[in-house]
Amino acid sequence: MSKSHKQHDGGKGEAAALASLSPFELKDELIKAAGGGAVERPANASMLNAGRGNPNFLATIPRHGFWQLGLFAMRESERSFAYMPEGVGGFPKRDGLTERFELFLRENRGVAGIDFLASAVSYVRDQLGLPAGDFLYEMCEGILASNYPVPDRMLKLSEVIVGHYLRREMIGKHPFIGEFDIYAVEGGTAAMTYIFNTMKQNHLIKAGDTIALGRPIFTPYIEIPRLNDYQLEVVNVDADVANNWQYSNQELDKLRDPKVKAFFLVNPSNPPSVKLSDESLQYIADIVKERPDLILLTDDVYGTFADDFVSLFALAPQNTILVYSYSKYFGATGWRLGTVVTHKDNVLDRLIAQLPNDAKKELHHRYESITTEPDKLKFIDRLVADSRTVALNHTAGLSTPQQVQMVLFSLFSLMDTPDAYKKALKRLIRARKRALYQEIGISFKDDDLNQVDYYSILDLHFLGGRTYGNEFVQWLEQNTKPSELLFRLASETRVVVLPGLGFGTQHRSGRISLANLNESDYRKIGRAVRALMDDYVERYNAATGKNLEKGKVL
Repeated sequence: MSKSHKQHDGGKGEAAALASLSPFELKDELIKAAGGGAVERPANASMLNAGRGNPNFLATIPRHGFWQLGLFAMRESERSFAYMPEGVGGFPKRDGLTERFELFLRENRGVAGIDFLASAVSYVRDQLGLPAGDFLYEMCEGILASNYPVPDRMLKLSEVIVGHYLRREMIGKHPFIGEFDIYAVEGGTAAMTYIFNTMKQNHLIKAGDTIALGRPIFTPYIEIPRLNDYQLEVVNVDADVANNWQYSNQELDKLRDPKVKAFFLVNPSNPPSVKLSDESLQYIADIVKERPDLILLTDDVYGTFADDFVSLFALAPQNTILVYSYSKYFGATGWRLGTVVTHKDNVLDRLIAQLPNDAKKELHHRYESITTEPDKLKFIDRLVADSRTVALNHTAGLSTPQQVQMVLFSLFSLMDTPDAYKKALKRLIRARKRALYQEIGISFKDDDLNQVDYYSILDLHFLGGRTYGNEFVQWLEQNTKPSELLFRLASETRVVVLPGLGFGTQHRSGRISLANLNESDYRKIGRAVRALMDDYVERYNAATGKNLEKGKVL
C-alpha cells in the first residue's frame, strides 16, 4: 500500500472526517493521493480524473455564430459614433438593421458561423413567426452588454425562443395545456440556491418541515436541507440498482404522506444516468392528483442526452418547478447558463395566496418596493427579486451576453431536426462506456432506452455480489473503510472517481464520468479497477481459504 494511501487510512477520526466531506471536496483529497497536488493541473496527464462531470466536448457551431454576431454588433456600435475615432461606440440603431445584417452575411460568406446565423434569423422569422429586425436588435444589444437585462427575468424574445427549445426537449409530443414562464439564471446551481431561498422566504418550507429526495441525487440537494438556513426533515425515496435505478411504487408511495411538502429529484439521475420510466412518471402524476398541494422539483440537466425524453413537468406542470442547465449538453459549464421554469397556473402561487394573514402582511412589506401589487407577484418573479435581495431587483437578471449564447444554443438544437449533434454525443459516450466495461470485464446491455450514460456508477454490493457472491461483498465491507477503494485507486493507479455514497446510493460505489476523458483513458481506468478487484479477491481467498476465480466476467 502506498504512502499516500496510508496517509488517508490512519485512524477512526480521519475516516469520520473524510466521510463528512461532500464528494466534490473529497475529490481534492483523492487528487492529492493521486499525486496531483492540492489542485489538479491539466499538465498532469498521467492522472485520470474520472470524477469530473465537466465534459471534454462542446458545441462549436453556435459558438462560431456567437463570435460572428459579436463582430456584426461591434460594427453597428462603431457606426453610431463614426465621428469619434477614439474608440467610442454607441447602441446599435434599429432602422435598417436587417438590411445591414444581410450585407454582413454576404461579405463574410464561407466564414464559420455565418451560415448558422443566416439560418437562425430565417428560422426565427419563418418558423417561430417573430420579427427578424426585433430579434437582431435584441441579440446585438445583448451581446454588446450595453444595457441592463430588460425585463429582468429574461429578455423578451429570448424567453420565447428558449421556451420553444425547452418545449421540444422537455415536453416533446406529450400533450401539454397552458403556457410557462422562464427565468434565466447562472446555471443549475444558481437555480437550486434561488429556489430553496424563495421557498423559505415565502413560507412554502420552514424549519422542521419535511421534504422528499429521490436518491441517488446531485449532492447539494442532500446537503442544503441540513443547513441552519433551512433545517428540513428529509424522507428518502430510493431507486434500486437491481431494478435498473428505478423507484418502486412502494418508495414513491412515501409521497402520499401529507407531511411531505415537496419532492426533489434529478431526471435522468445523477450519478446512475437513468431516466425515469414512463410508468414512474405517470405514478407520480397520479399521486399529485390525490395531493394537489405537493410541490415537485425536477432537475433535468441530462434530459437532452436521452432519446424521446419527457420531463415530469410535462405530466404535472402545475405542481412542478423545472430546472434545466445548458452546461453539460453544449459543453458550456463556464458560461453558467440555466433556467427555472414554472407553469403560469401553478401550485406555488396558489399556496402563497392561501397563507395566513400575518404571513401575507410580511410578504406584502417584503416586495412592496418593487411593485404596486405585491400580493399578486408570481413565485417566479419573487425568485428574481430574492436573487438580488429584493432591493436590487431593478438590476437583476442574467447578463445579456449569456442570454444571447443561450438563445444561439437553443436555435442550434431547434434547427437540428435530424438530431445529428445529439446522436454524435451518444456515439461518443457509448464508445467510452464500452471501452471501460470491456476492460473491467462487465457485460451490459446496450439497448436500454432509459440509460443515458453521462455517468456510470459501479455499485460494489450489486456487481460484486453478482460476480463473487454476497459472502465476498460482506467480507470486503467488513475489512475495508468506506473510502479505501477510492484512495487505493487514486494512490496506486492515479485514477480518481467520486464516492457514490455522497450522492445517496445505498451501497459503496464509485461515480465515473463518461464525458470528460478519451476512450483510451477509460480503457486504462477499466484495467485499474479490474486489477484492484483482483487484489481483493486474492486477499479474500487468503483470509478465508476460499478459491474465488480472478478475472471473472461480471
